[in-house]
Amino acid sequence: MSVKPGWPAPWPTRPAGRATACRYLRLPRLLEELGLAHGDGRFAKLMSSYAKTDLLILDDWGLAPFTGEQRRDMLELLDDRYGQRSTIVTSQMPVDNWHELIGDPTLADAILDRLVPQRLPDQPQGRIE
Repeated sequence: MSVKPGWPAPWPTRPAGRATACRYLRLPRLLEELGLAHGDGRFAKLMSSYAKTDLLILDDWGLAPFTGEQRRDMLELLDDRYGQRSTIVTSQMPVDNWHELIGDPTLADAILDRLVPQRLPDQPQGRIE
């Protein structure tokens, strides 16, 4: 496993007494690999392997806008992992700009719902009687 310079290393490999599968992927390469997998029949198997990975680290989010196929692939990948496995995304771009980067407003909402932690409603301050 490679670790980005400046990140804490090594990543934990045995929390709670079991091995943890961790993958570090640069998003541009992942999207390229998924595009190729559509053409050669590996797509379902590749997506299944990513869905089973305990921790998936996606680096360089936002270097280029998503294509239609990339938006759909990213939603499928994140949906398979949502609530089941952990995903870390790194980006130089502020989260507020991710809608524009993703492109399609409906798919952007769906992708961000699976990535960005949902904020709880404001809690009342002071004493409640």
